[in-house]
Amino acid sequence: MGGAFSGAAPRPAPLAPGHLRRTPRIFWNATPSELTASLAPPLPGETPPSRAEIAALIERDSHG
Repeated sequence: MGGAFSGAAPRPAPLAPGHLRRTPRIFWNATPSELTASLAPPLPGETPPSRAEIAALIERDSHG
C-alpha cells in the first residue's frame, strides 16, 4: 500500500469508537468512501428509509 494512506490512517483511528461509533474491526475494513460518508453531515431533510423500503432492499439483495 502506498505511503499516503498508511501514513495518515493512524490519525483518524481513535475516532472509530467515539465519534463514528464503529468498532476497530469495522473501521479498518471500511472503504474510503464509507469512511467519508460516516464523517459527512446528514443532508437536510434526509429521512431514514421506511420498513417497507428496507424490506424491499433486503428482498432485492438476498438473491445474490
